Amino acid sequence: MAKTKTTFFCQNCGTQAPKWLGRCPACGEWNTFVEEVITKEEPVAGNWRPSATTKTAAKPKAIHAINYEEQERTLTPDDELNRVLGGGIVPGSLVLIGGEPGIGKSTLLLQIALGLNDTRVLYVSGEESEQQIKMRAERLPVPVSDCYIMTETSTQNIFRTVEHFEPEVLIIDSIQTMHSSLVESGAGSVSQVRECTAEFMKYAKESGTPVFLVGHITKDGSLAGPKVLEHMVDTVLTFEGDRHTTYRLLRTTKNRFGSTSELGIYEMQGTGLRQVTNPSEILISQRDEALSGIAIGSMVEGNRPLLIEIQALVSIANYGTPQRSSTGFDNKRLQMLLAVLEKRGGFRLGQQDVFLNVAGGLKVEDPAIDLSVCAAIVSSYEDIAIPSSVAFAAEVGLGGEVRAVHRVESRISEAEKLGFKQIFISKYNIKGLDFDSYKIKIKPVSKLDEVFQGVLMG
Repeated sequence: MAKTKTTFFCQNCGTQAPKWLGRCPACGEWNTFVEEVITKEEPVAGNWRPSATTKTAAKPKAIHAINYEEQERTLTPDDELNRVLGGGIVPGSLVLIGGEPGIGKSTLLLQIALGLNDTRVLYVSGEESEQQIKMRAERLPVPVSDCYIMTETSTQNIFRTVEHFEPEVLIIDSIQTMHSSLVESGAGSVSQVRECTAEFMKYAKESGTPVFLVGHITKDGSLAGPKVLEHMVDTVLTFEGDRHTTYRLLRTTKNRFGSTSELGIYEMQGTGLRQVTNPSEILISQRDEALSGIAIGSMVEGNRPLLIEIQALVSIANYGTPQRSSTGFDNKRLQMLLAVLEKRGGFRLGQQDVFLNVAGGLKVEDPAIDLSVCAAIVSSYEDIAIPSSVAFAAEVGLGGEVRAVHRVESRISEAEKLGFKQIFISKYNIKGLDFDSYKIKIKPVSKLDEVFQGVLMG
């Protein structure tokens, strides 16, 4: 007879407690504990059963005695996804993709499923019917390949199909709609999400089949379900973007098989998601006339250099306390740069409202963007436009010094490729640079005064 156990789970972070608590001791949220009934049963037909080799007890091995062969990754037709995954799909990996509703998660995975030629793909949907998926597939300009659709929410039924179908790639849309008979709580609860993810993880590791999971997010932007969900999977991808813009960003927040700093950029169109191979061109707006308060900065995301547009607006504060507002840039770092400009540069910004915006909806953390932020603020303050052929790539210190940044060669090459005539960098970055190999004019500086004299004063 099944043994029934009742426990309480925090619906915010997944913390388990033997009794109800008003406040979660882990995340500090109030009234998030919900009682769930867990029934522990013997595995029934349809559950993913362990292979015979896993029944033997594991023995410790010396690390030099372990045989290792590099696994061959499966390349998808999407170069942006290949880059974000670290070079393609790893056999037996478990990948979680999260994002807001309607952002394009299902469209991205359906494009991948249809584009994998000579690969048997099983797309399991718990949210849409077969007819709805077919309607979406008709809009995508991708030839139909060995992709099979299944609408099911029971993990037991899915594994019965998987044992006979033997797919080479499995896609689950979404993990919050899956339901396991081993747990009596409803689909989407903490215990169900954890149990279903554990079953798919076990299947992926023992069969060597890569599994993609679609995950929902909460109102604060974090992945819904227990925090242990992110620890269980191999790779966590987040699909970001504004519904009012057409561009989507695919970021890596965890990757056991590659870098976590890669970025993929897509454009949402009526025919699906289009890869943006040269994002610098879309992040820099085309203007008919020169405007003050605009500067072009160079940032690096993963292995990709990007040139982005920094927009600043400085105006007199007529309503009391001056405002300091930034979009896409750390507000505390903006406060620091304003203090440097006032103390070291002599610009009276204490009674000025300062608004800063990173064009294109990007969120920038690269310190190399500091110099372009300072240049945009001073340009707006003095109402003098910066020439559109000038770019900046340097960090600014508290002493007003212009500091060196990493990978300056790739930043210079990207600016040259896009037709810029001049780029300001730190003089501490010029060691080893071959100035004759670049057509763009490189301006090494050591202080902010040199930048403003060279750009704003002619």
